[in-house]
Amino acid sequence: MSVVVRFAPSPTGLLHVGNARTALLNWLFAKKLGGRFLLRIDDTDAARSTKAFEDAIYRDLAWLGLTHDGTDRQINRLAKYSAAFYQLQASGRIYPCFETEGELERQRSLQAARKLPPIYNRASLEPANKAKWEGEGRKPHWRFKLSRSKVSWTDLVRGPVEIDTATMSDPVLVREDGAFLYTLPSVADDIDMAISHVVRGEDHVTNTAAQIEIFQALGATMPKFAHFPLLVGAGGEALSKRLGSLSLEQLREEGMEPLAVAAYLAKIGTSDPVEPRQTLGELAEEFDFAKIGRAPAHFVPEELAALNARTLHAMPYSAVAASVPQGEAFWEAIKSNLTKRGDIAELARLVSGPVTPVIEDAGLAAAAAGLLPAEPWDQETWGAWTKAVAAQTGAKGRSLFHPLRLALTGLEHGPELKKLLPLIGRDKSVARLKGQTA
Repeated sequence: MSVVVRFAPSPTGLLHVGNARTALLNWLFAKKLGGRFLLRIDDTDAARSTKAFEDAIYRDLAWLGLTHDGTDRQINRLAKYSAAFYQLQASGRIYPCFETEGELERQRSLQAARKLPPIYNRASLEPANKAKWEGEGRKPHWRFKLSRSKVSWTDLVRGPVEIDTATMSDPVLVREDGAFLYTLPSVADDIDMAISHVVRGEDHVTNTAAQIEIFQALGATMPKFAHFPLLVGAGGEALSKRLGSLSLEQLREEGMEPLAVAAYLAKIGTSDPVEPRQTLGELAEEFDFAKIGRAPAHFVPEELAALNARTLHAMPYSAVAASVPQGEAFWEAIKSNLTKRGDIAELARLVSGPVTPVIEDAGLAAAAAGLLPAEPWDQETWGAWTKAVAAQTGAKGRSLFHPLRLALTGLEHGPELKKLLPLIGRDKSVARLKGQTA
């Protein structure tokens, strides 16, 4: 079976980490099996969809490395949705409804008062009601008539699932203004694009029962379904109130590495450890629906930040060369001290200057300056030099190394000086040991 999956975001806001995880899991699954990943822009909500948000979707997916194998916009496919609508209408599975939103809300309130589920009562199917409301000149919205029987499927994450559509309202497919809502376009597109697997969050499980009935009513082959648990905050709280601060754009501006974001979103909520990866291909090879747990996945920004640092620490120079003009030796000297790529510029200053030294022990610093060997220097220079300084001054341990670090870098902590010293060079080292900004 050829694997074809899709990611269908709405261009009504920025992609947040929940959206990104859906896109990522689809992409990883497809790439592992040599399948295709399609991007489908769900822009049928003309009032809320914007070109700016659509452009941001493409930009964010490209940043994350999720290349697509084909793309389309739903606004270009309205004729296909109309054809599906008329097919359902001809088979008696779509019917017009005339109630106003206020009338529907009153119906729900009465049902709640009677402790009944808030299911549409199909009043518009009564000939007398239909004739009355049509006589009033009301424009209908259109609902799909569910079978009110049990729908079952084997979910690739949740296992066997059964939903009784008698517990659901007939879904509205078309508004009274003629605009298509989510459900019918999604099914029609999945059929037309030969989607083999629908991979999405578990908030769509109930929708799936209705969509399966629409697939069947249209005489189409159903895709397989995989519904994974949603993301929650560190304490199990919903992320909905924080999504603005958890957009991919925000994470990018904060200096998160796309590979760190991808590895984090791919591994949280699974049986795999959350560890750095060098490529998306590694994540694809490791992907397996069986690894996804049933509990919600906890998104903890501090964990992502820690993984971001570990990802940088593991990166070879070839992966960052464009960001590190100082060269490979500098990268190897400083990478283990990075938390974000933006830290590179500050650490580069330790080599290029200017650094204002902190002289904690003037006698030690003066002796150290006098004992600096001639260049060229390598990583063995630091050990030989500090051994000579210790022999002459009697300093050892922190009393030796701390004053030298403060003098050479002006910092309490930083990169290994055995790697940094050859990059600083003799002239700057002498000047800084003498208390001069250099």
